[in-house]
Amino acid sequence: MSGSGGADGAGVRRTDLRRVTVVGSGLIGTSIALALRARGVDVTLTDPDPASLRLACDLGAGRPLDGAAESSPADIAVIAAPPAVIPAVLRDAQDRKLAQVYTDAASVKASVVAGAERLGCDMATFVAGHPMGGREKHGPGAARADLFLGRSWALCPTDEADAGSVAAVTELARLCGADPLVLEARAHDRAVALVSHAPHVASSAVAARLLAGDGAALTLAGQGVRDVTRIAGGDPAMWTEILTHNAGPVAEVLRETAADLAATAEALRTWSARTPADPPGRAPAGTETPSRDGAGGGDDDGLEPVRDLLARGRSGHGRIPGKHGAVRRPVYTVIPVVIPDEPGALGRLFAAAATAGVNIEDVRIEHSPGLPLGVAELYVLPEAVDTLAAALSADGWSVHPGA
Repeated sequence: MSGSGGADGAGVRRTDLRRVTVVGSGLIGTSIALALRARGVDVTLTDPDPASLRLACDLGAGRPLDGAAESSPADIAVIAAPPAVIPAVLRDAQDRKLAQVYTDAASVKASVVAGAERLGCDMATFVAGHPMGGREKHGPGAARADLFLGRSWALCPTDEADAGSVAAVTELARLCGADPLVLEARAHDRAVALVSHAPHVASSAVAARLLAGDGAALTLAGQGVRDVTRIAGGDPAMWTEILTHNAGPVAEVLRETAADLAATAEALRTWSARTPADPPGRAPAGTETPSRDGAGGGDDDGLEPVRDLLARGRSGHGRIPGKHGAVRRPVYTVIPVVIPDEPGALGRLFAAAATAGVNIEDVRIEHSPGLPLGVAELYVLPEAVDTLAAALSADGWSVHPGA
């Protein structure tokens, strides 16, 4: 799409993006701008908060929009604003002929589309969008050019959207390193209720319980609780707005989650209330004690709801797409390696793996509170375990395969 008109003889807009205007310089808007700038796209930015706009520009995300100085509409305008204001911002941008094609980045779509239709927006040039990337931090200072790398980018065009508009926004997503996925707005909202919005509420519920913990309890906090509660650090005001715009689907997921938790809580409460004559941690006489991996135990011990939830949880986790969008399967082996907590240690470890010719598929770091070291959990293909373990050991690393 050229800046001078962007249509071929058939009336379909070309998709060679040259100039993009981003309306909103928060985390998402600035990250989109940074990703586009890295691909050589001319980006102009606008935001009602001058300080946010200035910081985004100083970070290299683009230049301030000067409508009087622009000779033609941008190829695309991306509206990175709260869902409640997007329809009005879209109508204003279209009235000003800010761009040839318009999209947004809100995490809800049905209410945005409905609002745009109510305000009489041009739906032929609007393709509702949602890049599936984010952080618990917010503002332009938290923005990253690689925030959407390998992530899905939902596109929810209405029946009125023309093919050129969809193609242009598809290219925008790809330029940001994302994988575009076209789906209907309400289907999108049901999906994000399951994989994003309800999990945020559940994370917040777990994190809220920590307020009752004393210092000793919190000192014992490990990576597990950090992983579960990481997203609870998001802005409450922003998330309240998101949840109210997707209230029905989120409420249904939370209702089903609450039922699972209630059944598990009741099973554990019943177990804990058993006669003191039963040794702690053991089933009453005549029943089988559950095995370590949860496969043992009889149906009459009352713990079936617990085992069922844990088993379904493991299966559900296994369905989450992993590297390159492939469905994650338990094909990797973890090699724990003790590393010193000092600059360059992780780089040296990766260099040793590269020298051994082994690709590290994933890595997690577990720090040891109060000690100047930690454990790097290296995820590798099973056939590479012996090679990597031998190479790292020979290089002086403390390797613990099978731990």
